[in-house]
Amino acid sequence: MTLANPYYLYLLLLIIPAVAWYVQRRKKRHATLQVSNSYAFEGLKPSWKNRLEHVPFVLRMLTFVLIILVLCRPQSSNSFQNVTTEGIDIVIALDISSSMLAEDLRPNRLEAAKKVASNFISGRPNDNIGLVLFSAESFTQCPLTTDHTVLLNLFGSIKSGLIEDGTAIGLGLANAVSRIKDSQAKSKVIILLTDGSNNRGDIDPITAAEIAKTFGIRVYTIGVGRKGKAPYPFQTAYGIQYQNIEVDIDEPPLRQIAQTTGGEYYRATSNNSLSSIYEKIDQLEKTKMNVHEYSKKHEEYRVFAIGALLLLLLEILLKNSILRRLP
Repeated sequence: MTLANPYYLYLLLLIIPAVAWYVQRRKKRHATLQVSNSYAFEGLKPSWKNRLEHVPFVLRMLTFVLIILVLCRPQSSNSFQNVTTEGIDIVIALDISSSMLAEDLRPNRLEAAKKVASNFISGRPNDNIGLVLFSAESFTQCPLTTDHTVLLNLFGSIKSGLIEDGTAIGLGLANAVSRIKDSQAKSKVIILLTDGSNNRGDIDPITAAEIAKTFGIRVYTIGVGRKGKAPYPFQTAYGIQYQNIEVDIDEPPLRQIAQTTGGEYYRATSNNSLSSIYEKIDQLEKTKMNVHEYSKKHEEYRVFAIGALLLLLLEILLKNSILRRLP
């Protein structure tokens, strides 16, 4: 939070003479009476009204402070600046088919992929990163952006079943290519995560890889899942039942996609091995890019103005009721 008119804070110095005046005025206001001794008054305790007699003045000073803050115009804002940073452009293409619910990774393949990808995004603040989801179809969850807070929030809404089930690897890769092909970055990367073989869509994965190569895009492919069988949850009339199903990852096309585009293929059989690809990406050449940041200011004086009004009304109420003085 910033102050639009901070010089009004100097008015707070007026509190010092106000307090001095209040103390001096109290000394002169009370009548005096000379007595031989004060024994008759010993043991008398001040009443609750005596304890509260300074409250109106304190409320008045607090009201004055809040009015000064209103004059200073406190504002909250997002910064606006044009900066040049170093980074690469990355699109994560994530398989969200139902097979990603298999629990050979913890808690399951999809959640493990989301967690590792989120950690990767948090560690690369200068990169333009986008997100494409695919199963039988494909759609863009987030275009390339440096606003990683928004991107990470979108990760939380990813779940299997958002679109028709299936595995259209070629379609997912082609969609990712369309999102990054016009980038001016020197390094353009797609990270493709899947746990199956291409069985849907009208675009062949190798054809999509050739298109990516044409635009100078490197594709890192990840086959997610252990070899052999994996526990998969099935919904039955008696609740969730688990059954071991055969892991079917068509690795040759994934290797060919990576080889065609100059990337690499990884087989992630655990949460730790799933993180290994990001160590490789960290070694990629970075490139300078212009980032335009904007801000919108919001006036925050209203809460201080309302507080000042309430304190003033409370002072008036106390002085004309329980703390009222008779002449």
